Amino acid sequence: MARRPFSIRAAARWVFRGAVVLAVAFFVLVALYASVDPVSTLMLARRVEGKPYERFPVRLGDVSPAAVAAVVASEDATFCVNDGVDWGALHEVLAAGGEAGPSRGASTLTMQTAKNLFLWPGRSAVRKGLEIPMALVLGKLWPKRRVMEVYLGIAEWGDGIFGIEAAARRYFHKSAKALDAREGALLATALPNPYKRDPARPTLFQRRRAAEIMVRSAADPTALKCL
Repeated sequence: MARRPFSIRAAARWVFRGAVVLAVAFFVLVALYASVDPVSTLMLARRVEGKPYERFPVRLGDVSPAAVAAVVASEDATFCVNDGVDWGALHEVLAAGGEAGPSRGASTLTMQTAKNLFLWPGRSAVRKGLEIPMALVLGKLWPKRRVMEVYLGIAEWGDGIFGIEAAARRYFHKSAKALDAREGALLATALPNPYKRDPARPTLFQRRRAAEIMVRSAADPTALKCL
């Protein structure tokens, strides 16, 4: 009897080898990006497509503390105390029966950093299944300051606008270091939907949301204690 050219066992071996290669590549990049300025998957995609983008690398010390506090208050209030995943928020979302995977509300800044660096946009259970262990690795191997620095350096703030320095220059015509509390809060309101929310021309919803963020960030002076 002729041997089948392709068996389930052979397919499993190829899948395992591919998974090992991807895992090794992930850990190499994590080690590299711990000190080297990274490039996100969205930036790489734009390069491949021949589309320009704006981005100016910036150290965390050159970002307004008020803007950092606004991002934390808006995106991940437990940033300094979680291990990369907010298990309580994740459990609540899963208990609510979300079929497409946890919403942005359950995504920590570390999870968003992992997604931006290594994965693809959009919501899916597969992507979230990869995002969570990647975030746990980043949480173990990188200090919180580096996670925040990378997140603020690659987050998308509009079509072809990456990082808080580029966003500050585009929307407020100043450096990220010069942002005041209101400007930082308005930038934070755009993060969930940067293509439709313009920090320089905020909607009524954004103005109200920015006011809430300012109150929340001012109410918890220890929110940035890990930075």
